This record gives sequence, C-alpha cells and structure tokens, in this order.
Amino acid sequence: MEEEPVVSETANRRTKRTRAQTRVNEEQLHSSVNEEEREESSEDFEDSRARAKRSKALGGTSSAAAAARNAHQSLIDVVKGDRRRIPLVVKHWVEHYEKDPKAAMAGLLSMMFEACGAKYHIEEDFLDQTDVDDVVVALVNMAKRGEVEDYQTSKKKDFKTFKDNLVYFWDTLVAECENGPLFDRVLFDKCMDYVIALSCTPPRVYRQVASLMGLQLVTSFIHIAKVLGSQRETTQRQLNAEQKKKVDGPRVESLNKRLSMTHEKITIIEEMMRKIFTGLFMHRYRDVEPDIRMACIQSLGVWILSYPSLFLQDLYLKYLGWTLNDKSDGVRKASVLALQNLYEVDDNVPSLGLFTERFYKRMIELADDVDISVAVCAIGLVKQLIRHQRVPEEELSSLYDLLIDDPPEIRRAIGALVYDNLIAQRLNSSQSSSGDNADSSEVHLNRLLRILGEFSKDEMLSMYVIDDIWEYMDAMKDWKRILSMLLEEELSAELSDVDATNLIRLLFASIRKAVGEKIVPASDNKKQYYTKAQKDVFESSKRDITIAMMRNCPQLLRKFMSDKAKIPYLLEIIVHMNLELYSLKRQDQNFKSAVLLMKEAFFKHGEKEALRSCVKALNFCATESRGELQDFALNKLKGIEDELIIKLKSAIKEVADGDDEYSMLVNLKRLYELQLSRQISIESLYNDLAETLKNFRSIDDEVIGFLLLNMHLHVCWCLHSIINSGTVLEQSISSLISKRSALFELLESFLTTNSPEGLRASQLACRICVIFSEQWCLFRKATFASTEIEALGYSPDEAILQKFWKLCERQLHIPDEAEEEDSNREYIEETNRDAVIIAVGKLVAVDAVPKEYLAPEILSHLSMHGTSVSEVIKHLLTVLRNNGADVAFLFLEALKRVGLPISCELFDEIAENSYFKIR
Repeated sequence: MEEEPVVSETANRRTKRTRAQTRVNEEQLHSSVNEEEREESSEDFEDSRARAKRSKALGGTSSAAAAARNAHQSLIDVVKGDRRRIPLVVKHWVEHYEKDPKAAMAGLLSMMFEACGAKYHIEEDFLDQTDVDDVVVALVNMAKRGEVEDYQTSKKKDFKTFKDNLVYFWDTLVAECENGPLFDRVLFDKCMDYVIALSCTPPRVYRQVASLMGLQLVTSFIHIAKVLGSQRETTQRQLNAEQKKKVDGPRVESLNKRLSMTHEKITIIEEMMRKIFTGLFMHRYRDVEPDIRMACIQSLGVWILSYPSLFLQDLYLKYLGWTLNDKSDGVRKASVLALQNLYEVDDNVPSLGLFTERFYKRMIELADDVDISVAVCAIGLVKQLIRHQRVPEEELSSLYDLLIDDPPEIRRAIGALVYDNLIAQRLNSSQSSSGDNADSSEVHLNRLLRILGEFSKDEMLSMYVIDDIWEYMDAMKDWKRILSMLLEEELSAELSDVDATNLIRLLFASIRKAVGEKIVPASDNKKQYYTKAQKDVFESSKRDITIAMMRNCPQLLRKFMSDKAKIPYLLEIIVHMNLELYSLKRQDQNFKSAVLLMKEAFFKHGEKEALRSCVKALNFCATESRGELQDFALNKLKGIEDELIIKLKSAIKEVADGDDEYSMLVNLKRLYELQLSRQISIESLYNDLAETLKNFRSIDDEVIGFLLLNMHLHVCWCLHSIINSGTVLEQSISSLISKRSALFELLESFLTTNSPEGLRASQLACRICVIFSEQWCLFRKATFASTEIEALGYSPDEAILQKFWKLCERQLHIPDEAEEEDSNREYIEETNRDAVIIAVGKLVAVDAVPKEYLAPEILSHLSMHGTSVSEVIKHLLTVLRNNGADVAFLFLEALKRVGLPISCELFDEIAENSYFKIR
C-alpha cells in the first residue's frame, strides 16, 4: 500500500516524447474508429460523424476511456488481432494499472493464461491471497482434461502471427512502463513468478509460450538497462565536471541524487534478468523440445552481445559451449551463430579467452557436422577464431581436408577460409600482407601453387581446390599475370616445373569457370540453367580470355610442345575462346600459327589426353572460325587425315616386315580419336586392318584392340552415311554388309580362341564384348524392319550368343585387385567390369537378343560383383519391368542357373528389393 503513491508520482513524470506518442496513438485510434463507422448505414453515418466531432471537442476522452475499458478485458484479442493496435492498448492498460492495479493485473494474468491456451481468471479481490503454485496446478489439470488450445501452433489464419504479436506485446509493455511501474517491485515480479512457474510445467504448450514470454522480458529489460546505463554515464560525466569546479551546490546534489536513482534502477532490472535466467533459462535450455532449447540459446546470444557488462562472463558463456553438443542441429546452429556474432566484436575477445581455450576444439569439429548448415556456420566461426589467433595452426589440418568434401556448401566455406587465411592472409595481422600493389596477384598465385603442390599427383583433387577458392580469388581471373608468369624465358626459382604444370592446370580450370562450365562433378547431376545476365557475363569473360590469349596462345604451345602433362590443357583452352575475334582484331596470322601448332602436337604426342585435346581444338577451329580462317582450318584438318592414313599404312608395312609395333599402335590411337568425332574415309585402309588381324595374331593385345575399334567405328560411320543419304544404293548396303561380316568374323575368331590368363588379355576380351554389344544393338532387326534397308538387320545365333556370354562372365569374375592395379592405364574406363555389364545389359534392354537366355544369366550375378555391377543390374530390372517383361519368371530362371548357396543370397536380394511377392 505504501508503494502506490510512488507509482502515481512516477507516472506523472512522463517524457515529452511519450506524450507526443500518446497523441499520435490517439489519432490512430480515432482514424480506425472512423474507418469502422464508415461501414454503417447512411443514417448511422451521420450520427457517427456527430459522435466523432463531440469526441474531438472533448479532447478524445470518451474514445480513450472506451479503449481503456477494452484493453484489460480483451488483451488476448489484441494479441491475436491487429499488431498496430498493441501500442495504444498497452498505453491505456498502463494508465488503467496506475489507477486500479489489481484489476489491471488480473486482466494481464488472464491474458497470459489464455496465451498459453487456458481460459482461467483470477478475481482481483483475491489476487494478493492467491498462491502461484495453486494456480499453476489448476492450469495443469485443465491441460490434462484437454481444455487447452495451442494458439502458437494453430494453423488457423487468425493465429498466424500470434507468436510475433505476443513478443511485441511484452516488449511494448516493458517500454511503456519504463518511467512507471517497471520498478514498483509488484507488477513484473508477479508476472515473472507466473512465467517461471508455467515454464516448468509438463504441458508443452505452457512451457513453450511461457519460455517465449520470459525470454522476451529479459531482452526488453536489456533495452531499458542500456538506456539507463547511457544516462548513468552521462550523469557521471556531468558530476565529474561539476566536482572539478570544487563548488558544492544544488547542481551537485541533484546530479548525485540522479546518479543514485539511475544506479538503483539498473540494479533492480539486472536482478529481474538474473531471476528469469535462474528460474527459466537454466531449466529450459535443456528442455526435451528442440524449439524451446533453440529459443533459449538464440536469446542468450542476443543478451550476451547486447549487454556484455552482465552476461559476457563464463557463468553464462558455458551454456553456449555445452549446447555445441546438442543432438538437435537447430540448437547447435543457434549456438554457433551466437558465438560467431560475439567473436565479430573485437572488444569481446579478451573476455572470451578461457571459454575459447575450453571449447575451440569442438568448434573445429563442427566444421564436419552431419548437418550441412551447421558445418558451414561452424567454418565461419573458425574463421573468426583464426582472425583473433585463437586456434593453433596444427589444429587446422583436418579442416583443410574438407576442401575435397562432397557437399559443395562446405567446400565453398572452407575455400573462403583457405583464401583468407593462407592466400590473402587477412586473418592473421602478424603475417605480411601484399596489399594492392602490382605484384599482389603473383603473390597470391604463388601461395595457391604451394597448396596445389600437395595435390599435384591427382588432377581431380586439384580441381576441387581450385573450384572451392575460385570465387574469392581475383588473381585466378588475372589472365595477363598468369600468362606472363608462364611465358618467362626461364622459370623463376619460385616456379618449378611442377608449379608450371599446376599453373597451366589452374589457368585451364579458371577459364572454364569463367565461361560457366563446371570443373568438378555435380552432386545432383541436374542441368544448369543460367539467366540472361549470367550469360552476358560469360560472354564478356570469353571475350576477355580471347583477347588475352590471341598473341600468347602460339607462344605457349611452342614453349610447352614437348610436355605431355601441359599440352592437353593448353590445347583445350582454345575451345573456350571466341574465334570471331581473330577476324575482327586482324589476328589471322596468330590463328594460323595456332592451328599449325595443333597439327604438330597431334603428330608429336600419342597419349590419349593430348590426342583428344588436339582433335577437340582442331574441330572447334574448323567449325567456329569464320571465312578464310575456317577454310584454312578445314584444309589443315583434311591434311591431317590424309597424312595419318599414309603413316598408318607405312606402319602396317613395317610390322609385316618384322619391325616394332609402336608406330602402328600410336597411329591407330590417333585414327581412333579422330573417328570418335568425325567420319574419315578409310575405304582403302579397312581391308589392310582386317588382313593385319588375320595374318598377325601374335601382335600385342592393345594393338589388336585398336585395330578392332577402328574397324567398328568405320562400320558405324558407313551406316550413318546410308541412313542420312537421300537415296539408298544397293552397292552401299552390300559394301556395309561385307565390312560388317569381316568384322564379325574376326570377333568370333576371338570367341573360339582360349583366352589367355592375365590383365592385358582381359582388357582385349572386354573390348571384344563391348564391340559385339554395340554392333548387335546397332543392327538389331527391329530397327530396320519394314524399311528399304531391312537387309541390314542382324541377330546372332544361339551358339555365338552363348560363347559371347561365357567371355563376358569371365570378365565379371576378374578380381578387384587386378583392376585396381591398372586403374591409371589409358582407356581403362572402356575395359573394366562395369563396361562389360553395361554392354550386356544394353542387349537385353533394347531386345537386340532374346532375353529368355541372357536376362536370367545376368540376374544370377546380381549380388556377386560389388555395388557398381549390382546397380547396373537393378537398373536393367527397372527397364524390363517398365517394358512389361515377366520379371518373376526371369528371377526363377536365374535361381535355377546358380548353385544353392548363391541361390539363398540371391533370394535375400530379391526379397529386400521387392521385385515380386512370393505367395
């Protein structure tokens, strides 16, 4: 009772800003009242205008009184309704509280209970005698009886913004009470008692809403405390200034009194914060509900950041450290983000010393969290730790390994960290910084090359590193600097031969990125679509690349012509240039020089990568250049074909004379790479290839494989010519059948020969299996039925098919160790177990051969040769089922063809994948 006059007295000390806001809110209320009244009938409209005028004449007292009456009676309706009405209703509720505290308090508590979903009212006359625990027990019993509505999770439109409105209500209430009942030790003490009690009850909705209100109260208290703290500092400065005058007077006495009152208010409000922290947060931060735990940690992060004088100490920080191990990814992420915000403020770092020392290892571990979003945020947090030199360098090695991790989001985040810490060296102030001088690009490139040196033996790992860092490192797009480093007469002491290879690899990868290509496999394999603006950027980059490369391309090719590790990248760069600019910029001679150097590289190198890059670059120049330059490129390409045929005939003659097979092998590879992309007239050479296979069966298996491949590709191109020609000539058809028969005769001769043991023999056998499959699919009878070229249809007889399958089956049984030993061999992807099972499955999928024999044989190997083979067979099953095949019958046939032990394993695989049900 003694404190009530104090409430009334403090209420009269409202600031001018508060009174101005009151007038604005009253005008808003009048506006909303008038808008509602305009919806009435015409007669009522005239009456409403009169009432509005009378209200204005009376200073708005009647409207304000009506609003005040509604404020404490239906606060929950305001919270569930229009957010804009909350400030005005709260203002009138405070005025009502100052006149009748008990009635206003009862209304506020009723709103609190109803926000939790329980319609429970405390009579104002019994407010002082009512025990908090008794009320909470009654509310829990209501929840047990199912008499509670969960507004927060309701899907009704009316409660869509309930959560935000409830938070806004309490924030507005605290702000409105700043110069009034906030410090009366009654209103908010009572509210906090009920909030804390409700937050500890079993019903989830009570804990959820009470936690929401309690956490917001602390946040709102902090806003007030910061204002009071600013006032205290100002008052203290003024007092110090007056005391320096050494004159005591009413001014000093007034400042001392104001300073004491402000300090007392801060003490009171900090006590209220501690009360909620102890009574609510310390229990709810480990609640069974992840949403409640996450809300607690998010709020704690805000509190520490905005009010460090109280919360920035280990007593509170430890909760952020503990929740780094929470089982919910949302809670872990909230903790990481809170810490990230703290470390961004340099003044906070000294106070975080012990905390960092205790928990930094866990922060690093979270960079490899199972949840990608948590991992990305944790990497950002580690960057802050590195910036403040709070992590030993040796602890970061595991972090750098994530550069080649699968999720691209994690790789990008690690790339940013690597760039900032190791390349730009922004995170460590003690390290030298290159600044913005002319050599900064070269410095950054040299640092990146040191990193790439760790992955120089694995091109794909290097590509991952480049892809991760590319968007952050402008030096990678500094084409002139990279080219000048490569074209120095002698490699510098810092740039070794390995570094030069990595720099060319970097240049190639960076150019591909700049024109919109992917340099690492996509995780989703979805086609990438670009906007017009992105395409314009790519075209602009292509133009810049072309201008930089025009004069330098011939020099680079000439300098590194003999280096088989570097030349493929330099040749393929041309594919990403705008060749029209050669004509526009009058760089014809540089274009011709480049084409001539491509021709030289084609006949100088015999490796797959170099040859394939040469062919790709030559074809690009022959199709994308314009005018005279295109004619020049086409002529040179035709000259390459003619010269290659002459060289190959000479090599065949040398082998017939007993010389070495190397020249024939290299030229066969060159012919194979050319035929993969374009048709070449080798009519005169085809018979020579066939005769060589017939007469020299003892030659190397790799040579035999490329002889068969070139014959196979020539047959494919002949069929392509017949299909695309306007008229069908009998002579062309008979010539093609003759060539095909010669090829099949040679292939079948290898089926009847006992295949020798060993890896190289298995590679030749794989070649034979794949060529057979491609030819049978290409010439299947259904494709040519009822057409002018029906005579081209072909289907193997059963005896040949069985021999074919036995050869394929032997390749499937090759040990894994044998394939791994030769994994770096050229064309290995065309001669491994996966290539064989795909070839066989294709025959069944397109009905090139009768599936009654081959399909059960394939299914019998379902779970015998590892994951990759099993996945191919499962995909084949899906195709067969979609085509209406009797999969159950095929499985039963497969079970008959294998032994009992394997049958059980196969049966388990069938049951697991549910291909059919056994009744």
